[in-house]
Formats: sequence, C-alpha cells, structure tokens
Amino acid sequence: MPSESKETRERVRELVREVLKNTPVEPDQPADHSPEHVVVNSLRDKYEREYDRDESAKTLITEDDLRGLDEGSRVRVRADVKFTPLAQDIVSERRIELITKQSRRPSIRAKNIAIAADHGGFAAKEQLKATLSDLGLNVRDFGTNSTDAVDYPDFAHLVARAVGEGHADAGIIIDGAGIGSAVAANKVPGVRAAACYSIALATNSREHNGANVLTLGSGQNSMEEMKQIIETFLTTELTEERHKKRVAKIDAIDRQYRK
Repeated sequence: MPSESKETRERVRELVREVLKNTPVEPDQPADHSPEHVVVNSLRDKYEREYDRDESAKTLITEDDLRGLDEGSRVRVRADVKFTPLAQDIVSERRIELITKQSRRPSIRAKNIAIAADHGGFAAKEQLKATLSDLGLNVRDFGTNSTDAVDYPDFAHLVARAVGEGHADAGIIIDGAGIGSAVAANKVPGVRAAACYSIALATNSREHNGANVLTLGSGQNSMEEMKQIIETFLTTELTEERHKKRVAKIDAIDRQYRK
C-alpha cells in the first residue's frame, strides 16, 4: 500500500510537470512602464481655450480686473488698452500673457456732432469733446462754458434743434443725471433722445429706437464708461425692418402733434 501511494504521487507530479511545460508564459512587463497621459475634460477645456479671461471691453485695466488670476494666465485685451501701475506690476510678477483682440469696430457714420452740457456736465463735456475731435468728427459746442449754474433745458434745446433741423447728424448732452435733458430734447420735432447709462442701453437705443440724441449723467458714469457709451451709440445702426417700422410710428405720433 505504501509503495502504491508513492508511485501514485510520482505519476501526479509528472503529470503536473507536463501541464506546466505546455502552458504559454506571458512576457514580463517592463518595470518602468508608465501610464498614458490623460487629460480630463475640465483641463482639456483650459488647454484649448485661447484665453482665461476677457477684458477686451475695457480701455483701462486695474489691479481689480486681474484679481484671482493664476501665474501664466492669458488675458484678452484691446489693442489700445492702458494699465494702472499696480496692474502692470501684477502682469509682470505673475507672467500674465496678454492676447490682443483684433479690432472689428464698425465705422462711425455720423460726421457732425452737436454737444452741450449744463454746469454739472461741463467738465465731462470738455473731455468728451476732445475725444470726439480725436475720432475725426466735426464737433459743434453749444455750451455751457463754465461751472456757473445754468438751466439744462436751454442747452438741451440747442442741441436738439441742431439735430432736428439736420445741422448735426447726432447730438450729445450731459447734465447731472441725463434724464432732464432727454425730456427737454424730445420736445423738439424729429428728435429721439435717449438717456443711456450703459453700453447695452446705448446699443438698444440705436438698434431698436433709432435714437439720434444721447444724454449722459456726469454723476452716473465714469469718464471711461461715458466714452464707451458714446462710441457704441455712434457705431450702432438701426437696421432691422421690424424696428424701423416701430420708429416710423414714433415719427408719425410726432407729426400728429406738430402745429
């Protein structure tokens, strides 16, 4: 019995050796095999974006505009942008890449601009008048010419009449809030005056209402904001037929009440 058990064990071992001998062995993997580089979707979006932040609507970049940006971030800016000293330091220290937005500014159709202000808007008028002249526009200044107190309807009337009678392509009036001048200007036949505190309102006033006089509030916007609003107002056109039809109805109401 013991000898049979020994023989049986030997036969089993031999069988196992045969099986192992005929079993294919996979080659060893190299120890330094590294996994493929995988970019998750959120990172892929970052890599494929042209820039990390768009500040191209601003003519002046301050330190607040660059807050929260990581080192090496890409910021899109307009070609004529200016930086405050602190903002310039941040750009240098964080090695921020500036990507210049290609200018697609539409041309200004207006050539002759009538401008006026009351005492509250006098200082702003003087700066804006220079900006308009730099754009190559013919600017006619209807006053006021100092910070002495005056009545805004008088100056709004002068600009509105110049536009309504066709002596100016567009008008700009600046007082403290911009509302009173708009009310006064709209009493003149052929004038559609709009008080605009933002680029969006300036766009809407032109595209939807065909406004031809812009009123601004010197106490409502910064100088840079007013420049952007004016640029938008002068480069936006009334083009869609549905809006033209509605503006024609405004003009019809105007004619109905003329003496």
